[in-house]
Amino acid sequence: MNKKFLFEMINTPSPTGGEFALQKKIIKYMKDFDIETDYTGNVICSINNDSDFKVLLAGHVDEIAYMISDITSKGLLKVVKAGGVYHKLAQGQRVEVFGKEVVPGVFGVSESDKGVNTDVKPKDLFVDCGFTSKDEALKKVSIGDFIVYENGVTELENNRIVGRALDNRLGAFIVTEALRKLKGKTNIGVYSATTVGEESTMRGAYWANVKVNPTFAIVVDVTFATDYPSTNPATSGFVELDKGPVLAKGSIINDKINDKMAEIAKKHNINIQWELTPGRTGTDGDRIHVSGAGTPLALISIPLRYMHSPGELGSLKDVEDIINLIVAFLSDIDSTFDINPFN
Repeated sequence: MNKKFLFEMINTPSPTGGEFALQKKIIKYMKDFDIETDYTGNVICSINNDSDFKVLLAGHVDEIAYMISDITSKGLLKVVKAGGVYHKLAQGQRVEVFGKEVVPGVFGVSESDKGVNTDVKPKDLFVDCGFTSKDEALKKVSIGDFIVYENGVTELENNRIVGRALDNRLGAFIVTEALRKLKGKTNIGVYSATTVGEESTMRGAYWANVKVNPTFAIVVDVTFATDYPSTNPATSGFVELDKGPVLAKGSIINDKINDKMAEIAKKHNINIQWELTPGRTGTDGDRIHVSGAGTPLALISIPLRYMHSPGELGSLKDVEDIINLIVAFLSDIDSTFDINPFN
């Protein structure tokens, strides 16, 4: 596993709607593969693209962020959300503003009597970059510029990492790394799509699926770990860090893909976990499944603590296990693999 490139991916800001800087790095990293792009921002790398049996691997590269919505007379930046960012965690967080240049700043909020607002509403937020006037701010930033938390990746004990945007840099890294390891190991067509816009519109997943028109898809994203206080395993299943890939069971999931993947996992001594997604999965899979003729799919997730916070926490062991499972699964099947639920 190329940990150096994974950390570069995490440390490269990629707000939903502004993913091109990271996608260009992925293109460079995957230069030895067939590569397609589209106007919405997807990067699709592939092997064996002359095969009629095609598998789409999809992991989104965008992250939750903010955008400048207004600039006050004192040079403070008012914001709106870009994606499902949890605004109550913003107070005091250092940020980077991507204007005419990268400008550092910090989130402030309208204060309460005690100096700390514990009931923050989106309208209370602003970013303070040290500007003293609107005119000064406009020399470096503009309405619509993206803002992301400054928090890069940090290694913790026991092969765990923390940082912003593990959702879903981990999944995007997994699909690219799996493709690299599959080269020369399969004759089926495999397409690794680092998709855009999952945190806002899921547009990237739709257009990637339309372009590839796969036989089936495997979506790789994160899911909520339930192995720390105040979580509720009863709602979706008990999910732990370091315990391996999480396969989803639900209405849009193809059971035959799941069954085969579980069989391969057992054969290769890869532990798997299960989660329940009886309705929407909240991932690119929701859009992929209803595009084209209705694409069959599986969803593999990485357990994650503190999702959509400035400090998401995951396990590199789980990342490696998922890469190994995808490679083993796609190396084992061929064009005769039957995913028809009626057979």
